Amino acid sequence: MAFGRSKSLLVAGFSVCMLLFSNLISAQHEGDHGAHKPATHETAGGHGKKEGFDANEVIFDHILDAHEYHFFDITQADGTRKPVGISLPVMLYEPGKGFSAFMSSKFHHGHTVHNGYRQLDRHFMTEHGLDTMKTAGGQAMYRAHKIYAVDENGMPKAEAKVYDFSLTRNVVQMILALALLCWIMISIANKYKKGQGVKTAPRGMQNLIEPIITFVRDEIAKPNLGHKYEKYMPLLLTIFFFILINNIFGLVPGSANVTGNIAFTLVLGVIAFLIILFSSNRHFWGHIFNPPGVPAGIKFILVPVEFLGVFIKPIALIIRLFANMIAGHIIIICLISLIFIFGSLNRGVGWGASPVAVAFTIFIYFIEVLVAFLQAYIFTMLTAVFTGMAFEGEHHAEEGAGHH
Repeated sequence: MAFGRSKSLLVAGFSVCMLLFSNLISAQHEGDHGAHKPATHETAGGHGKKEGFDANEVIFDHILDAHEYHFFDITQADGTRKPVGISLPVMLYEPGKGFSAFMSSKFHHGHTVHNGYRQLDRHFMTEHGLDTMKTAGGQAMYRAHKIYAVDENGMPKAEAKVYDFSLTRNVVQMILALALLCWIMISIANKYKKGQGVKTAPRGMQNLIEPIITFVRDEIAKPNLGHKYEKYMPLLLTIFFFILINNIFGLVPGSANVTGNIAFTLVLGVIAFLIILFSSNRHFWGHIFNPPGVPAGIKFILVPVEFLGVFIKPIALIIRLFANMIAGHIIIICLISLIFIFGSLNRGVGWGASPVAVAFTIFIYFIEVLVAFLQAYIFTMLTAVFTGMAFEGEHHAEEGAGHH
């Protein structure tokens, strides 16, 4: 009951903040005499370009990594916007120059150069045509929010190599999730050592965590790993809770969507892949390279497919978690962006669209809470399934010896 109330309060607060921000953005486009005229800025070609709400920028700023936590902007009396957020440490290494360390606030959100470096801003890139520059391979030469070494004119130097070791918001949030996971598990383990939950009834956080641990053991580990389940329980529990905590953190407005980052899911997929390989045996590889009971002509087709399946399984884990978590965040931001888009056209239309957009946002938000648990379960379940398949032949051999 308390958990349900906290979720409702969080969603309500999120929706109210979005409504307030839409009002601020609408006010930002008002002229000096009260006319609803969008502001303009000069482009590199000298032509005025309308500056309205850019949903694409908002979406990518949320789902991509950054060197700061950006919450919202405050429109000041002179029309300028003051960002509100938390700056994070920037640590760079450039060959010939050495290490540089400072806070990301020194860049003033991409408007200034500090110590010979600039964090590219989307408006700066558009203004100077950097967003259209491509490499020989057709890829973008410069990326927004990335830090580059610059010349005396403040323009990025494409030939300069800068290695970024900064504590970005994804890194910071993973550290916080890891610290929370360790604190929860260590505190619960200490209670069990003292006999609480063993000789007496579990209390406090034990009531919340113990059913989840039991569920992972009885519904994931035992059915798929058999007698070896205890060996893999620490791995499965770590994967489940680490993904779950990061999924829930990502639902907090202003936080980072860590599990919606392909690098995060890639590392988890590689770990699962290595566990599967190290758990395999000769029966596993024998069924791949010499499937029993299959005609020789079919083996030429089946063997390559089975071998590719060894790599496709972890890739499926990587893509599934990444795609599901990033999709929900994009849908929520798109729904909220409708308020801003309609508000930039007409303030009354913006307020009229707000109830519908907020209602759908709350609906999708609760689905995302369910998806947060579901994706942690699916990733853990499939890791156990694929690992169990890697030594499946041992089960049959032991069962046959037992019957004999």
